[in-house]
Amino acid sequence: MADDETKELVDLASRVVELAKKAGADVAEASARSGWELSAKVRLGEVELVEEAGTRGVSLRVMKDQSVALTATSDLTDAGVERCVADALMLAQLSEPDPYAGPADPALLASAPHPDLELYDPAVGRVDADEAIARATRGERAALDFDRRLELSEGATFSRTASTSALVLSSGFSGALSGSYASLVVSPVVEDEGGKRRRGHYWTARRHLDELDSEESVGEEAARRTLAKLGARKVPTCAVPVVFDPDVARSLVGTLAGCILGGAIWRKSSYLAERGGSEIASPLVTVIDDPLIPRAPGSRPFDGEGLRSRRNQVVKAGVLETLLLDSYAARKLGRETTASAGRGGGSVASTTSNFVLQPGQQTRD
Repeated sequence: MADDETKELVDLASRVVELAKKAGADVAEASARSGWELSAKVRLGEVELVEEAGTRGVSLRVMKDQSVALTATSDLTDAGVERCVADALMLAQLSEPDPYAGPADPALLASAPHPDLELYDPAVGRVDADEAIARATRGERAALDFDRRLELSEGATFSRTASTSALVLSSGFSGALSGSYASLVVSPVVEDEGGKRRRGHYWTARRHLDELDSEESVGEEAARRTLAKLGARKVPTCAVPVVFDPDVARSLVGTLAGCILGGAIWRKSSYLAERGGSEIASPLVTVIDDPLIPRAPGSRPFDGEGLRSRRNQVVKAGVLETLLLDSYAARKLGRETTASAGRGGGSVASTTSNFVLQPGQQTRD
């Protein structure tokens, strides 16, 4: 994003924090964001949908006598911003105090300059509707041309988004981050015996436009996966080795992620709440959470509380080594934060970044 856009958002967040402090907040944290999104879908060569939207707004979290309140607004006039701040202070007066509420430790805050993780590609923002339609069309055409049995489709969709956000905390932190993302998904359909329709799909997604798989390769792989479903049948109950496709493996690893986040631990809604240091998986399993991987989808130089991002080893050779905690969860559990806070709409909670199951030695074959 342009430097002037970044400066405007930082100035906006700074003004909101200053107003909240003047209004009596003990702690004020503001995040401002702007961005543009575009999505184009084609089906059987015809354009079905084109959507483009822009967003711009600011979110505020205040604390007063350890009572917390959140507000947000897209009305960025002086009156709108002042009303957002006034509402936050009023809500804080109505909230119950929380002894664990508080800002992150100022000593842990990230300092500028923040590392450049190459999260923004200006080429993504330059993709217009015509180009998005053309990319989706080429992907679907490649799938349908792959095999004459493929005559149907649920369509192909190309999407892109580019945004800039700024975070300003009354504890002294100020930072901004620009990011981009582009994706293509192709979903052919084939007719099986008995009139059953089998749907497959394949996709590519990257932060940088030139790193996307080609439309032709995505369409052809979508076709292969769809045709592989022909003759699908149930197998009898049995104990056998199973090879999971990466898309399925993502959901399995995601289930683990939900069980090691701070909120699940202090609420005691996770079966891993008391399992730290114990074996929870095969010795072949090693999982890390690494927000510092260049160009990766979950990367960030600082977390939602302004803390320096760091690599956390969650599972090592099957043993649970680390839980992912924001400052609030760390205080509730009597532990230290792992710089794993995410922020959305002003609220802060523990979250993953790039949650990665490390590969072993065997190939898929």
